[in-house]
Formats: sequence, C-alpha cells, structure tokens
Amino acid sequence: MTPEAWIALATVFCLGAMSPGPSLAVVLRNTLSGGRRQGVMTGVGHGIGFGIYAFLAAGAFATAISIHETAETGLKWAGVCILIWLGYIFLSHARKGPTVGNNSDSHNNNDKQGFIQGFSIALLNPKILAWMLALYTPFIENNVSFETLLGMGALGMIIDGTWYVSVALVLTTGQRVEKLKSISHIIDGAMGILMFIFAGLMISGVI
Repeated sequence: MTPEAWIALATVFCLGAMSPGPSLAVVLRNTLSGGRRQGVMTGVGHGIGFGIYAFLAAGAFATAISIHETAETGLKWAGVCILIWLGYIFLSHARKGPTVGNNSDSHNNNDKQGFIQGFSIALLNPKILAWMLALYTPFIENNVSFETLLGMGALGMIIDGTWYVSVALVLTTGQRVEKLKSISHIIDGAMGILMFIFAGLMISGVI
C-alpha cells in the first residue's frame, strides 16, 4: 500500500477505537470497579485481540476478492448499508441525551481478568465486524502480501491498544467519568454524522 493509504487506514482505526460501543463500556466498567491496573490490562487485551481480528479480517476479505471479482463490489455495498445503519443507531442514541446513572457491576480487582475481558470483547464485539466490513475493504487488494496483512494487524493493535489504555489512565486522573458521560450524546451525534459522510464517500467512489 502507498503511504497515503496507510495514513488513511490509521485514521479509520482511530475513528473505530474512539467510537462508543461495547468495548468502551467494558474498559470504563473495569476501570471504575477494578482501578487503573485492571483498566490498563483491559485495554492491552483489547488491543491484542483487535490486532488479531484485523489481520484475520484483512486476509478473509482479500481471499473473497481473489476468488470472485464481484466480491469487492458486494463488500463495498454491504459496507455502505452498515455505515448507514450505524449512523442511524448513533444519532438515535444522541437524541436520548447524556448518559445518566453509574454502572456498579462488581468485578474482582484482577489484572488477568481485565486482560481476558478486553481480549474477548475485541473478538466478540459485532460493532468491530461491522466497522471493518464498512471501512476496511477499500484498503484490501486481491494480491495483498502477507507482510502487508501483518502490518495492518499490527497497526490496528497499536492504535486500538493505545487508545483504550489511554482511556483507562485518563479516567483514573481526577473526576473525568461524569464529564465523559455528560457529553456521550455529543460524541454519538458526531459519530452518526461521520457514518453518513463515509457512506456518501464510498458511494461516490472517493474511498
């Protein structure tokens, strides 16, 4: 891939990591209940799980494209549909206003448990599959090399892990949790608009 494509892919990974969803909820809950170390280990586990997922997804998409030429078109339009659906979901959440209340689920202060939970949610989170199907496919070619696939997985792991570890560290510094909850609807609204923008760009062939 070209340097510009790597930069674009890194941007996609950043947006995916920053978007609210089950992964963020797990990191938040473990950080609040288990403290900084458990939150950090959850972020590390999620990053590793996401890196493996990114590598496998890229390989699967490349194989599908190489088997049949129309697979690329099919993946593109499936991605457009998912983007529109995600945009609708995000905007629906935004209309509900800021998050209220506090999750008080009990968790053991266990670093290993946090790591396993972060790793598991990265592999089982349906939003990650939807995101990859929507925005990953423009970067996949039918003759992509194994080294490129490894690079894509490593890039996803570094960006994703860094983001969630940073979230855990920031949340345990001062009173940041309530502020984050108070602007959750704004984040959802911004992400919803971005989903529709990306869908339009994919339809137009820009990405």
